[in-house]
Parts: sequence; structure tokens; C-alpha cells
Amino acid sequence: MNYQSIDEANKAVVQKVIEAQPFLLDVVPAKDVIPELDGKVLLHAGPPLKWENMTDPMQGSCIGAALFEGWAAGEDEAKRMLESGEVKFMPCHSVNAVGPMGGITSASMPVLIVENKVDGKRAYCNLNEGIGKVLRFGAYGEEVIHRLKWMRDVLGPALSKALKQIDGGLNINVIVAKAITMGDEFHQRNIAASALFLKDIVPYLLTANLPEQQLQEVTKFLADTDQFFLNIMMATAKVTMDSARTIEEGSIVTALSRNGYEFGIKVSGLGDQWFTAPVNTPDGLYFSGYSANEANPDMGDSAITETYGVGGMAMIAAPGVTRFVGTGGFGDALSISDEMREICIDNNPNLSIPTWDFQGACLGIDIRKVVETGITPVINTGIAHKTAGIGQIGAGTVRVPLACFEKALEALAEKYGVTAE
Repeated sequence: MNYQSIDEANKAVVQKVIEAQPFLLDVVPAKDVIPELDGKVLLHAGPPLKWENMTDPMQGSCIGAALFEGWAAGEDEAKRMLESGEVKFMPCHSVNAVGPMGGITSASMPVLIVENKVDGKRAYCNLNEGIGKVLRFGAYGEEVIHRLKWMRDVLGPALSKALKQIDGGLNINVIVAKAITMGDEFHQRNIAASALFLKDIVPYLLTANLPEQQLQEVTKFLADTDQFFLNIMMATAKVTMDSARTIEEGSIVTALSRNGYEFGIKVSGLGDQWFTAPVNTPDGLYFSGYSANEANPDMGDSAITETYGVGGMAMIAAPGVTRFVGTGGFGDALSISDEMREICIDNNPNLSIPTWDFQGACLGIDIRKVVETGITPVINTGIAHKTAGIGQIGAGTVRVPLACFEKALEALAEKYGVTAE
């Protein structure tokens, strides 16, 4: 379809978001749904990236994945393999997937399958590992590999057995609509959504014929993991925005992502092209004993949630988060969401926010508005230590570099044959 104007195309893009019907269908080994993971291949967060440009935590995640897959017997062997080019790297976004922080995903890791029932598109995300020493922050010790194997052998299959009992899969819109009224913004805070997921999935775990020990382990892990729903939300936002960008015109942001080296965006009218700029380091609060000097530059595909209109874009939905990410109190949450509304073209009626006078979450980041106002999207994010293995040292916010939008606007102007000023 040819649209009469960019504005008309943008309305069609956001309508795709509003109409999306995401359902969680299954949890399967990544190689079962991502054929590109044949052989020694690792997926990573953000735009395309070479080993030598990866920060230490992402390199640590790659070492951990190589050990988990059995490609190497030890750290030194794994590092030599990765440095030599024996392992191929691909962005998660290139294969309908997303991954938090380093985003490192390998063939045997279980992934969530979320399908948009409107058009049959699917997206994938690995499972949340919980807290402590975790692969996504660059840890690769024995406890990390042990947990990954448990997730592969116990957690993934248990969730698969439960989900297969739900006719048509688990309706994610229902959980999200409830959780946003309970204080979640779906990036830094997923406590309500994770609890709602646990409530919905436990009856099916109970009838999945799991050994008693496994049932106890799985339910305790889900109950203990406040951020478990983040990965479900990431896959939901990914499949929704992929459906939206089938409208191959307009100026709406369809992906925001970072890899510790570059921040990249994609735009509805510009296809799969990444528009990148050097990534920023988050500002925020640090755990006791850590400081900004130890922070790793921003990374992760989890900013797909902000593309969808939640996370930092919906700070007002979760004012409690503002203290955690170091931005203040309720007034700050309100001002951030009000500011984000200035760069969006609409509000999402499916995501009504009580603390914002029941306005819907921001919807449709317009690169023209970003460049015109100089206001860039706010991303809620965890902060990793710049040395692999130490893990999360705080939480904060980061702004998308303005240069990403300026480059995209120049490309859009060229496409439409107009002069960008």
C-alpha cells in the first residue's frame, strides 16, 4: 500500500501495535526455531559486532556459552576459539530474537516463543536466569554453567509441558494490561507481571507430570525471580514491532538496541538498516561498594520495551522504580513520561496507566519529533561491572544518542526526496 504521507503511514504502524495479539506458545531449544544456530554460532545483543569490539562482560558471556555448549574444556581454550574467528557472531535481531544485557544465546539454550496471532509472526528470547552470578552480565563460573544446564534440562521442558496444555497459548496482553495497573513498567520492574505469570502457569505445572523435585525447583525459581517476565515482555515487544514494521513507510522507531559498543535504531520506513552511534554509559544508583568508574557501557536488546512504549517511556506507571534508577520520586516519573509523550505520535489504549490519569502508554517514537525537539528516549537499564564475572552493580537510565536519529532522518529524507534541515 502506498500512503499519501509519512503521517498516514505512521498511523498505520501504530495501529499494528495496538491490534497485536501476542501469545506465549512454548519454550524450546533455540536451535529448534533458529536454524542459523547450526554449528558454532552465538547470538548477541545490539547491532552487528566483532569480538574485538565487545566489552569484557559480553566477551565473558561468550566464554560461558562456549563452555555451556561443550565447545571448549576450559576458559583459555574457549577464549582462543572466540578470538580466532572459529565462532560466528550474529545479532539476535537478525533472527527474530532478542536477548537481555549481552544477549548471548547459543543453540542449546531454551527460548520463549511468542506469536502474534494477527499475522503469525514469531519472536524468541532466552529465559531469565534470576539474580546473582549470571551469564547475561558476563559471569561464566561453575555455578553459572550449572544453572544454564538446569534451565536447559529442567526449567525449559517443564514450562513447555505446562504451556502446551493451554489452548492457543498464554495471552500476554491480559497479563500486561493487569500488571501496568499494579506498578510495572516492564523493564526495571516486572514484579507484578512475574507474579501474574506464576499464578497462571502453576495450575498447568501441577498437571504436567513433573517429578516432585523438579516441580518444587521450578516453582521456587519462578517465585524467586522478580524479573522473569522481562524476557517474555521482550519477545512480546519484538514480535509486535516486527509486525508493525511490515508497514515499510513512515518514521516510527521499530527497534532500539545496544551492544556495549554502539547504540542502534531501526525505523519503519528504512527496513533492516541500523543507524548507530557510540553507546552511552548509564547514570543511576550503585550497589554498596561500587561506583560509576566501574560501570560498563550500556548493552542489551531489552530497550525493545521502550520501542513498544513501556520501560523508561512509561516511568509514571512505576514511580517506585524512580528511586531505584536514581531519578528521584513521583514528580520525576511524571515529568519523564510527559517528556516522552512529546516525541511519540499516540498513546496505547491497551496500556492504561492509573497514575497518569488513565492515559495509555506512549506509542510510536517519531524520529522527526526526536530531532526537532532534541528529546531522546529514556531507557531503564541494569548496570554491569566493566569486568566480566562481577555482574550487576546498579541500575539507572540512559538516553539514546541523538546521532542515531539524525542519521536515520537523513536517510528518510533521501528516500522521500526531501531536504533534511
